[in-house]
Parts: sequence; C-alpha cells; structure tokens
Amino acid sequence: MIALPVPMIVALLLGYLFLRAILFEKTSRLLAALLLACACQSVTVSLVHYYGFDAIRLLQPVMASMIPALAWMAFLQSSLRSRLVGTDLCHFLAPVVMVIVILAMPVLIDALLGGLFVGYASAILIALHRQGNDLAHSRLASGHVPALIWRVIAIALIVSAFSDLLIAAALQFRAEGATGVILSIFSSLAVLTIGFLALSPDLAIGSGDDDNGVDDIEPSSAPDKTAPDTPDIPVDEIMAAVEQLISGQKLFLDPDLTLARIARRLGYPLKQVSTAINQSTGENVSRYINRFRIDYACEELARGQNVTTTMLASGFNTKSNFNREFLRITGQTPSQWQQQQIPAAAVATTATRRGS
Repeated sequence: MIALPVPMIVALLLGYLFLRAILFEKTSRLLAALLLACACQSVTVSLVHYYGFDAIRLLQPVMASMIPALAWMAFLQSSLRSRLVGTDLCHFLAPVVMVIVILAMPVLIDALLGGLFVGYASAILIALHRQGNDLAHSRLASGHVPALIWRVIAIALIVSAFSDLLIAAALQFRAEGATGVILSIFSSLAVLTIGFLALSPDLAIGSGDDDNGVDDIEPSSAPDKTAPDTPDIPVDEIMAAVEQLISGQKLFLDPDLTLARIARRLGYPLKQVSTAINQSTGENVSRYINRFRIDYACEELARGQNVTTTMLASGFNTKSNFNREFLRITGQTPSQWQQQQIPAAAVATTATRRGS
C-alpha cells in the first residue's frame, strides 16, 4: 500500500483545485497563481523532507517566498484597484531577493522568509482595518465575507511563518523528528487554508470593474466638489446622488455591483462615498446596498415567487449570501418570511372580497 505524506496529499488536492479553477471557475489570475504556488510549495516540501531530494532543498525558500507576495497582490486587486500598476511589479522580486540571500548570506534565509510572511500578512490586516468591510472591487452582495476571508488568509500566512520558526528551533535543538510533524500540521494546514480560500466565489471581482482599466478616482481626476483628503465631506450631496443612482435606477439589482463602480458613476472618490454612507446610515456600503436588495426580495416573495428566483432577481449570486443578509435584516429565513406573509395576504384578499 502506497502511503503519501500529508504535504504531498495537500499538493495533489491543491493541484486539482488549480486545474478546476482555470477550467471551470471564474477565478482571477492572481488567485489562481496563488493556488498554484501553494501546490508547488507542498510538492517541494514533500520531495525534500520525505523523499530525500536534497538537491532541491534551496528551492523550497524560493517557492515559499512567492506565496505572501502573490497573496498581497491578489488582495490589492480585490480591495484597492482592479488592475495592477507598474509599481506593484516590484513584489515579484521577492523570489529574486531570496535567491540573492541564498547565494550571498544563507544564514538570513529563515529571517527573510519569516519577514516576508509576517510583513505581507500585517500589510493585509492593516489595510483591512483602514477600509473596514468596504473592499472596492468585491461584490457588495457578499457583505463582510471577502474581508473575513482575507483576514483568515493573513492569519494563515502568520501561522506559516510561525511553523518555520518551530522548524528552525527543532533543528537547533537536534529534534529532527519534530520537523515532519510541524510540516504536516502547521505548514500544510496553513497552505491548504490559503489555497481553499483563494477559490471562494466571494473573492470574485465584479465584472464591470476590470473591463476598461478605470481604477479608483484619484484627487486629480475627481470633481472639484471636495478634495478627498478634506475632512468636510458633502454627506447630504453624496447621499442624494447615491439614492438617486441606487434606488432610482435600481442599480442594486446588478449582482456585480461594487463600491468602485458606484464611486465611478457618481464622480466621487471611493473614500468619500464610503464615509458618507457610513455617517448617514450607520452601515457600511455592502449592508446599505443589500438592504435595498432584501426589500426588493420581500416584494418578490410576497408575490409568490420561489426563493431561488427571488435570490437571482434581487442581485445575489449565492444562496448563502442571500440567506445571511435576509436573516440579518428581517430576523427570518426567506422561506419562513414567505410562509408568514402569503397566508396573511390571502386572508386580506378574502376579507376584501367579502366586503365587496
């Protein structure tokens, strides 16, 4: 019977997910690349630590250095801008820097690798803290889920760095037998978590955000209504424009709607739109938009439409997001709400007929 080490099993699983992503899923190229990098890293770990391929041992830190850099660039694409700019390409230099360190100062390999993982993870967490749940190019129907996924990915990066420290400590104290356990439990679990979450449909970028290369509105291109960094944001003016756009044109029914598209249509910077909605309603942008969607869904359910048809008609892509937002706003599941409303409507209709 052939026994495979845990990292190799993880590699095969991630490889399968990568092929499925590029063939059948609408996964961004950067997220697919992140998935592939995780799979290749697991293969390298297996070959070195379980099959004795010491000749490629130095390839392991080079492969590993790609993971946090790709995670950061994928995060940039989903939160700050739909397309990378020239300065973002510097993050691709992480493996190059690792090769230089391997050749010139190999004693710094572990420190550099840990710094990359912790540094990029911290950058993701800091950016999420500043933005809250309003990621510019994530579909608003997904609510807080994209931000939550990126937080978990950042934590997984930190766990992976921690596992490298444990391995270094085990080797320092001549406990070589512990390295296999650490690789199987910490490293493989962290890599598998990153790979699985990278495939989440909630990380999909709105299709209207990456077709024309238009990014967030910068101060120089925004109208002279209020500078983005000015503390006095015209909240009433922005909210009037938002409500006319969202409610008047029923833009909330678009399942690919994102904060970036709203800001671009309004001609205001992203931060101003997000701040105005938060100050005026006490909710973030996704919750504000999803409230319109749930109100519309209630109308459809009251008319007798089934839950799936209502979900798609009201601007949601997945049933889990629809059910979560419906429960948050109404306190009931769509089916429970409909069961209570339709009998009441039937009684009211019967009473009207008798009265006539």
